[in-house]
Amino acid sequence: MEIGIDSFAAMFSGNSSKTINDTDALAQLLERIEHADLMGLDIFGIGEHHRKGFLDSAPSLILTAAAARTKRIRLTSAVTVLSAADPVRVFQEFATLDLISHGRAEMVVGRGSFVDAFPLFGYNLHDYDELFVEKLGLLLKIRENEFVTWSGKFRPALKNQPVYPRPLQDPMPIWLGVGGTPESFIRAGTLGLPLMVAVIGGETHRFRPLVDLYREAGKRAGYLRDQLKVGLHSLGYVANTTQKALDDFYPGYAEAMTKVGKERGWPPMTRGRFEAQMGPQGALLVGNVEEVAEKILRHADALGGISRLTFQMDSAELPHEKLMQSIELIGTRLKPLVVLQPLKQV
Repeated sequence: MEIGIDSFAAMFSGNSSKTINDTDALAQLLERIEHADLMGLDIFGIGEHHRKGFLDSAPSLILTAAAARTKRIRLTSAVTVLSAADPVRVFQEFATLDLISHGRAEMVVGRGSFVDAFPLFGYNLHDYDELFVEKLGLLLKIRENEFVTWSGKFRPALKNQPVYPRPLQDPMPIWLGVGGTPESFIRAGTLGLPLMVAVIGGETHRFRPLVDLYREAGKRAGYLRDQLKVGLHSLGYVANTTQKALDDFYPGYAEAMTKVGKERGWPPMTRGRFEAQMGPQGALLVGNVEEVAEKILRHADALGGISRLTFQMDSAELPHEKLMQSIELIGTRLKPLVVLQPLKQV
């Protein structure tokens, strides 16, 4: 199992009255990626948002800056909002990242959990599904072919057009990021793409039927079990003690989730709802090293085995120093407890 971090480059204040400017926030983020590499983590992902408070509207640029400061860690998007992007440019940007990083680039593509990118780039939200299907098809065709002939509804046709540069990796890894739509799981399996499941609430084991749909679709399409990787993106934070982790994480998490809830019709986050997510089956990976490691293995078993787990800690608005400490604990103490466990088979 690979262990890593995902970040949305959120420019938060660290649960205090002190603000942080954009320049310092990005400098700290690059320092955290470099630290994750030194601490032995396997992957660092940067999301994509187009709204105030987030600095990740151009994730490939952040990842390229990180590539120059790291040696081993793999660098990925988390996720690229492909529905509102040009697949040609996305491929070129990540192929360039792959060359600069000496073959460490990946991308997770999806439709995103916010819709800000659609009006920003002139797309109709009613075309949400159709846009993604068409653009994913083009992206995969570009990955497979140096010269591309293609036509679709939302982009000008390509007639034997070469797309450069080509990445060092052949093929460059492309994961499909999904939420809870059965069609998305089936699509990933049919295409043989590794799956990144975002579980940010509820109980992780409830996603097992959807993961089974993915594996069944992949099997029907002729893909082997080893080709059908499943990753888990979870909100989490690790501290030296469970009480410390709870005290650090809850205030910012409650504030952030309540803010998002106002947009989506969710009730305000309460301590009781938070503690329910902290239970044995709950999605949150917050606690001390041993407890979180045990919960990761429990989640892995519940999903029939996972190949990758990424922590998303931005939602708690934690200050840089605490994030650095958590990254160190995850890399040096938690990862050894989980990575050598055998992958469960179904």
